[in-house]
Amino acid sequence: MRIKREETAALVIDFQEKLFPFIYDSENLTANSIRLIRGLKALGIKLFVTEQYSKGLGHTVGPIREALGDYSHIEKSSFSCCGNDDVCSVLENSGMKNILVFGIEAHVCVLQTTVDLIKKGYRPVLIEDCVSSRNSNDKKVAVERMRAEGAVITTYESILFELCEVSGTDTFKAISKIVK
Repeated sequence: MRIKREETAALVIDFQEKLFPFIYDSENLTANSIRLIRGLKALGIKLFVTEQYSKGLGHTVGPIREALGDYSHIEKSSFSCCGNDDVCSVLENSGMKNILVFGIEAHVCVLQTTVDLIKKGYRPVLIEDCVSSRNSNDKKVAVERMRAEGAVITTYESILFELCEVSGTDTFKAISKIVK
């Protein structure tokens, strides 16, 4: 099964200020996620951003916020993005069946969102090198569980080129520049 651009949207889950400093390998997570966001924007992929209880956990961290550019977030209190009517509504209205999933924490909000997306009939695509948790083992176990539940597991570079499909275009050149 190929993941097609015209069938794909992305959920940017809870990259928040108060939690982010404690996330395992946050430097690589930030760098990879910024590349992914820039690539998705170059491809014209719709990005939906969530924040979990921003009053307590803060807003999206600066580097991710800058990569996103002009955006608005969806506030949530449920761990799963699918427990929020606004998130469900934007996903449903997008008409997309593939939902790229990345953010924090892998074993809580990302995992529960992924499982619920499957239940709702979406095809979640977990961007493995763009998720993390406070503990590396929690991430590892969560990724294994999401794979067992039926999520597609990939990396940011792989998904960007899969969505790009062909070389020689301006989009391909933009993606190539982003991943180098």
